[in-house]
Amino acid sequence: MGGRLQNSIELAKGSWGVLRDDRKLMVLPLLSGLAMLVVALAFFGPVALIVDNGAGDSSKPIAWVLGAIGYLAITYVLVFFNAALVWAADKRLRGEPVTISEAVHAAGARAHVLLPWAVLSATVSIALRALEERAGIIGRIVGSLIGLAWSLVTFLVLPVLVIEQVGPIQAVKRSAELFKRTWGENMMANAGIGIVALVATLIGAIPCILLISIGGPVAVIGIVALVAWVIGVQIVAAALTGILQMALYRFAVDGTVPGFDLDQLRGVFQPRRSAGGNGLFGGGGNAGGFNPN
Repeated sequence: MGGRLQNSIELAKGSWGVLRDDRKLMVLPLLSGLAMLVVALAFFGPVALIVDNGAGDSSKPIAWVLGAIGYLAITYVLVFFNAALVWAADKRLRGEPVTISEAVHAAGARAHVLLPWAVLSATVSIALRALEERAGIIGRIVGSLIGLAWSLVTFLVLPVLVIEQVGPIQAVKRSAELFKRTWGENMMANAGIGIVALVATLIGAIPCILLISIGGPVAVIGIVALVAWVIGVQIVAAALTGILQMALYRFAVDGTVPGFDLDQLRGVFQPRRSAGGNGLFGGGGNAGGFNPN
């Protein structure tokens, strides 16, 4: 396990090298966050007003419709900009220059596959949340396990959509196939970015918390600095995740990734041992799975 964790950290470092060479890739997660904020205000603002005003039963369907459309819109915004990031990461991995406008245009040209995936992603997410909320502790446990499995086997859906431009069901099956072919039970690679982001957040939060503890105007500075730091770390982590997704996709499909050490990648992509053709998600090359990122 320690070796796998070290491999994941090394992959995070490799992704950081790509991001360091082209820092404008961080603009896409920033635009995604701003766009989601605008969409959330546009849809959930009216929903909040309807609820606060204590509107009658006749207004509840409107609130539900607005909420559902708003959730779908937010999911599509997230999918859209993540797709733009993945496309840009692919260009940078191959040493080609790329601009933000080109990345956004490329995502727009793939709207016909991104929108159906956003609908499927949002639907599954809502269904899992409903299961967790209405089925008690058992529902929360089952929902969490299903959500984890869905996230694992759909980790490569966006690269599949961007490069292969297939439908959402085909993309899920393709992502699951790549997962089972190369990753097996080892999903430490993505965890490496999460660990680095958590450590960075904690380290940066310490001086901010000290400023907040002083109180007065200094506390305001500390709060602003803390919020800015957390947002900055999340933007970097999102950019690194997009680069990592494309790097893992390229390795799974092509067997090589420019800019990455093949020994590190092979350490992460250990084929699973077969047990009568069945594994974590059953036998066969096309298993179901999920994740909007």
